[in-house]
Amino acid sequence: MRILVVEDDAETADYVMQGLHESGHSITVARDGRDGLFQATGQDWDLLVVDRMLPGLDGMALVRTVRAGGIETPVLFLTTLGGIDDRVNGLNAGADDYLVKPFAFSELAARVAALGRRPRRTAAETTLRVADLEMDLLARHVARAGHAIELQPREFRLLEFLMRHAGQVVTRTMLLEQVWDFHFDPHTNVVESHISRLRGKVDKGHDIALIHTVRGAGYCLRESA
Repeated sequence: MRILVVEDDAETADYVMQGLHESGHSITVARDGRDGLFQATGQDWDLLVVDRMLPGLDGMALVRTVRAGGIETPVLFLTTLGGIDDRVNGLNAGADDYLVKPFAFSELAARVAALGRRPRRTAAETTLRVADLEMDLLARHVARAGHAIELQPREFRLLEFLMRHAGQVVTRTMLLEQVWDFHFDPHTNVVESHISRLRGKVDKGHDIALIHTVRGAGYCLRESA
């Protein structure tokens, strides 16, 4: 694993670096928070080992900044702050694990190995595609065959749900709960009317319909009939 250790105490940094190196890992050490942030965001790492109390930029701010930038590299806090609130705050800041000093190196090695076995988290999906229909979740833009489709907010939410479940039958109840936040049946045709309007915008003028009614079950967005 390529591991960045952000630790200002030279003795601790050398101890961690030597032990992890002997365990077969590639180690880089940053001696303060600002350098740690620069290196954490500038390269691809398999793990960040971060002290809470750092000069220049504290560990909590470093991890929050890394997470705000969309970097999902696992983080292990290594700190003398061992209270329950300290642990909770550290995990809520975006850390994956928390180890209190003084520590046994065998425990650190085991935690590093456990974090290394976790699958890497992927960036959040920002674009949905089904056939020639495309939805940009960030720009809130929808197009089919390159032609923009203007949708109302509820129509956008409805189409997003259908696209996220493309090829699956979604029931009226599912749509009421997930799109309208109704956990009861309002006994209206709100779903049917929105599906009808959405069909008019998505399928009208195209040879292949994407929004299908599945009799007795619900609706399905798919390319085939």
